[in-house]
Amino acid sequence: MSADTRTARNVSLLTRIGRGGPVTVLSLVLLALLLIFGLLLGDQLFSVGALQSMAFQLPELGILSLAMMVALLSGGLNLSIIATANLCALTMAYVLTHHVPGAEGFMWGAWQVMAVLAGIAVATAIGLLNGAVIAYLGVSPILATLGTMTMCKGLSIGLTRGNVISGFPDPIVFLGNGVIGGVPVAMIIFLALCAPVAVLLNKSPFGHKIYMIGSNEKATRYSGVDTRRVTLKVYVLSSLLAVAAALVMMARFNSANASYGESYLLVTILAAVLGGVDPFGGFGKVGGLMMALILLQVISSAFNLLNFSPFLTVAIWGALIIGVTALAVLREGLGGLRR
Repeated sequence: MSADTRTARNVSLLTRIGRGGPVTVLSLVLLALLLIFGLLLGDQLFSVGALQSMAFQLPELGILSLAMMVALLSGGLNLSIIATANLCALTMAYVLTHHVPGAEGFMWGAWQVMAVLAGIAVATAIGLLNGAVIAYLGVSPILATLGTMTMCKGLSIGLTRGNVISGFPDPIVFLGNGVIGGVPVAMIIFLALCAPVAVLLNKSPFGHKIYMIGSNEKATRYSGVDTRRVTLKVYVLSSLLAVAAALVMMARFNSANASYGESYLLVTILAAVLGGVDPFGGFGKVGGLMMALILLQVISSAFNLLNFSPFLTVAIWGALIIGVTALAVLREGLGGLRR
């Protein structure tokens, strides 16, 4: 059996696992954990306060996971999403703290809009850099985005000397801490991003091309698709999602810093793969990612209520992805034997 045949066979297996395995298993695991934590914690986990707390914490990780998912679907990886988010947050924070306080009337709101646009501009530039280096120079996504991550973090620390920029206008802070109808605004923003990303991936020609490139980039290129242009757009989209996460994160903390959210990087990969995204590209659904995020958040919140160490939570998350993947592979193997 040739190397190409073995690779295709492995990718096909992972794709079938992604369709039936992780999502189904995650539903059962989530139900089992809710029953166990319900017995241990009673109503604490299901109280309005606890649910609202989870809804406040999930969006920033959720948006960053969307950014990682888009890159993974194309067969790539974006290690620079956290550094991009922090650099964009610092850019927006600079405008907000230097121009908004002295502005009045129309300009008070206009400067806030310009701050967000400045963050979007920085994210677009980073996305174009990542995409161009990967698509047109042929550099590995790991190396390219690792370099961009280091560059962005260096700029963030160098320009601010590692200091925190804080004190934003109320409309910005409201995005991270406000509530509408009992639902955190940050959660509304996350859901509002999930819907168009899901439609883009599943219904648009661009989304179909992303899946095709992730499944077989060479065959997609031979079929007439400009794979380099699609890859460029993938990394721009990933960076734009990162700036959305930056806005939520800086609003929730009412501050920006070069080191915020660094622990999220590997968790975004964990959430994506746990949600059924093929790590080699070509398959994954936003719905599966959302279920994985809910599962991880439930574990984190329950362990916090049980006064467990946060390091134990991370260890359980790692064990969970190993267990779910193993169960999915066993399920696929048993299904093959039955057939």
